[in-house]
Amino acid sequence: MAHGKLHLDSRVIHGGQHPEPGTGAVMPPIFTSSTFIQESPGVHKGFEYSRSHNATRFAAERLIANIEGSALSDADDRTNGGFCFASGLAAIGTALELLDAGDSILCMDDVYGGTNRLLSRVRRRSQGLKVSFVDMTDLGKLEEAIRREKPKMIWVETPTNPTLKLVDLAAVAKAGKACGAVTVCDNTFATPMLQRPIEHGIDLVMHSTTKYLGGHSDTVGGALVTSDRALAEKLRFMQNAIGSVMGPFDAYLTLRGTKTLAVRMRRHCESAMRIAAWLERHPKVARVAYPGLASHPQHALAARQMRLEGAPAFGGMITMFLKGGIDESRRFLEHVRIFALAESLGGVESLIEHPAIMTHASVPADQRATLGISDSLVRLSVGIEHPDDLQADLEQALAKA
Repeated sequence: MAHGKLHLDSRVIHGGQHPEPGTGAVMPPIFTSSTFIQESPGVHKGFEYSRSHNATRFAAERLIANIEGSALSDADDRTNGGFCFASGLAAIGTALELLDAGDSILCMDDVYGGTNRLLSRVRRRSQGLKVSFVDMTDLGKLEEAIRREKPKMIWVETPTNPTLKLVDLAAVAKAGKACGAVTVCDNTFATPMLQRPIEHGIDLVMHSTTKYLGGHSDTVGGALVTSDRALAEKLRFMQNAIGSVMGPFDAYLTLRGTKTLAVRMRRHCESAMRIAAWLERHPKVARVAYPGLASHPQHALAARQMRLEGAPAFGGMITMFLKGGIDESRRFLEHVRIFALAESLGGVESLIEHPAIMTHASVPADQRATLGISDSLVRLSVGIEHPDDLQADLEQALAKA
């Protein structure tokens, strides 16, 4: 059976993968050679220099492309429209090179702090990009911004980081096609297990592979995936020309992690749903944002757009607002024991952080206030530990807040 016909649970293990031809190794070896011998000038086995060609990276790229639903074949593109980079921000930076100097880009207003910083404080200056942040949960605002700005790219996250707002991907894709803009979705929070933006018409998908795809907090990387042959050709050139590629060790770790994505995401989703419902009832919690809760303003969209094996599934990320302010938040975060107070997310271990001080500190204070990233906001990445232990840990820490 072709890998593209397998269930997603099987494709995370086998998608785009083949035994290593020289030895029959089931797991792709780590190819560390920086250069490859040529029989005659320009005559080689398809590998010249490891920035351009690396078999371990190629395996990771093909796997991620497969599970994101790229329809490109080997004949269309060597890695089926998948491209891996040294970090998520390196992937974003390469995607932005699809734009010309002075082009306009519309970006979802609530995004990862590093995305905001790259657009606002780097590419506005170095590339002259005209950056507009838009609340794309309101399609009227998106349409108005398209008429006003005439964008060449529309950048979305869904669910967003850290307030967990949702964007209707099919609507954004339709709007982008109508105005000729490349549409890009950061799919890091949902992962391909829950959401595949290409299936909704999105042109380009981005991941911080550091998070759920790697899954073990032991590698840093990023990825781009497209099902558009012309876009893949441009990205192939950009990846090699810019050179911020994923190294072979990180590619190996990403491959290893992604093979367990299906079983991990089930546990992440189940535990997060349970903990979010419990937190919503807690007397020291003012509000919980989690797409699986009926109280989430876009719960219906989440149930339609985020699905696991045909049933609604809402991910492992929870945002909660404590009663009080920075003092209560600080005491709470200083007393967690199983949840690790650390940046990042998506690992097997549970992580917790304070976006206003940590991951989103680079976002201007007035913009944070507009988005609702307050001193009482705490973001949780629910791991795969036993949910009883996670709930008990949060309970004892909340008692000290």
